[in-house]
Amino acid sequence: MTNLTLAVDDDVLQRAREAALRERTSVNAVVREFLVRYADAKSRRIEALDAFDAVAARSKSRSARGFSRASLHKR
Repeated sequence: MTNLTLAVDDDVLQRAREAALRERTSVNAVVREFLVRYADAKSRRIEALDAFDAVAARSKSRSARGFSRASLHKR
C-alpha cells in the first residue's frame, strides 16, 4: 500500500476526525473508501459510455435530415 500526503484545512481535518471517531473508524479509512468508490464510479461511467457507443455503432437507424434547435422545441 502506498502512502499519500494531503493538504487539508485544520478545521476540516478536525471535523473529519470527530466524525470518524463517532463512526468508529479513521479518517484514513474514510479517505481510502472514498478513493475506491471514486475510481470505481469513473470506471463504470467509461464502461457504460463504451457500451453505448457499441450499441450506437451497431444501430441501423439513421436520420434523413438534421435537426434544428427550433424543430426540437416545436410542440
